[in-house]
Amino acid sequence: MSDLQQQLALLKRRIARIDRKYADGPPAPPPDPRRPERYFVEEWMGGVEVETPFGKHYEYERIWQRHRRHGSMDISTLAELPADLLEAISGGAAGVSGPDRWAFLDTETTGLAGGTGTYAFLVGVGRITPEGFRLKQFFMRDYGEEASLLAALAAHLEEFDVLITYNGKTYDQPLLETRYRMARARPPFTRLRHLDLLAGARRLWKLRLESCRLVDLENQILGVERQGDLPGEMIPYVYFEYLRTNEIDRLAPVFHHNAIDILTLACLTAIVPWAFRSPADAPLRHGADFVGLGRWLRQNEQHEDATALFRRAIDLGLRDELLFRTMWDLALVEKRLGRAAAALAVFTDLAASPNPFRVAALEELAKYYEHTERNYGMALEFTRAALEFGETPELRKREARLGRRAGGAQSGRLL
Repeated sequence: MSDLQQQLALLKRRIARIDRKYADGPPAPPPDPRRPERYFVEEWMGGVEVETPFGKHYEYERIWQRHRRHGSMDISTLAELPADLLEAISGGAAGVSGPDRWAFLDTETTGLAGGTGTYAFLVGVGRITPEGFRLKQFFMRDYGEEASLLAALAAHLEEFDVLITYNGKTYDQPLLETRYRMARARPPFTRLRHLDLLAGARRLWKLRLESCRLVDLENQILGVERQGDLPGEMIPYVYFEYLRTNEIDRLAPVFHHNAIDILTLACLTAIVPWAFRSPADAPLRHGADFVGLGRWLRQNEQHEDATALFRRAIDLGLRDELLFRTMWDLALVEKRLGRAAAALAVFTDLAASPNPFRVAALEELAKYYEHTERNYGMALEFTRAALEFGETPELRKREARLGRRAGGAQSGRLL
């Protein structure tokens, strides 16, 4: 036998020994008595199984003690909020009710689009108490527990006067109302006054922040950086996996996500409505935030307060695009208040530099000198200056009319 044949035979014997050694696989490690094969919700979370006339479901409670903080917000601050805090931001719809009667609600669902096939499998309700911020979460371990969950939620909401949500008027409340009707039960929201904080938050921060999602405001306004959070779009898939395996450890991050959303909602309620209740004392530091608040005041015919906020925003500094728009809004409000000198000063500043409102400012100056000062020559010059930057049929008509009134007089350029 040649050397090559001997080496091949030796190699085959070695391979055969290896095959025999691992034919049955590696030995299994001994089971860890501390880690069961499955984690059930009651064992993992420490909550309770609740029985109602409609069946059973699971509830979990936790509290953030008043000495704790959530980012820049002291939890103790929540209990000290005034009873009339929500009146201004809601246009009086929220009424006067102490913070212990406010229910902060958020849902986690089996789909993001809504509809009759979407279930709210987890509903969290937070409340302000003297001890701190308390949260109760209602969870259905399978679809058969929905009726029990809804009954317990309705009973719990009887303790409150005001419902506070974030985009809840568009999503959470309509979804829950649909689920109550599908269960042939009466929705509990009719008697509750509903404040959706999203509109007020957008009013304050949309001019400065790229996004007004709750998690983004949590980071940008409260200074909270979430750790190990689960993206919202993943939540339905995680719940479906839980239904398949009944292992709650996969779903535990969803409970945490819901809890932090509700805590953040409560903390933002201490900031957003306060700005609308007392604009002069609003806890804001950026010019763009004051612009947003000033626009709301102007829309609600509070022109004097609007001018103060516009000027405050300009003093704090704004990017050019927002600056020119704010100057234009300020000039129009001053004009409406009958303060011609103040309005003219702002119109003149706008007319003196390139910006989207330059032509309109020149036209406003022309109107003032034509109708108030009866100085047709001055009005004609402002009109001609406007025509140099943008021609419109209205400006041409104004030029012709002023030319006749001024007697065709020519003068040097003003700008």
